[in-house]
Amino acid sequence: MRVKQILTDVQLVIADLEVHLNGELRTSPTLCALIPAANGHEEKIVPLNTPDGRPIFMNLENAIQPLSD
Repeated sequence: MRVKQILTDVQLVIADLEVHLNGELRTSPTLCALIPAANGHEEKIVPLNTPDGRPIFMNLENAIQPLSD
């Protein structure tokens, strides 16, 4: 295993996410990576665990829309 790149601007945050599970709307504090906006791309929030707490790999395809003011 080797380090290919270190993402220096990424922050670890805990976001209170709403998730539909089994027909119910649930909220869950979720560990996320916050990737700041850069090069014309919007800010991204990528969950690092599932709603039931299991860890997952960071995948930019799982990014969710950040809160808008």
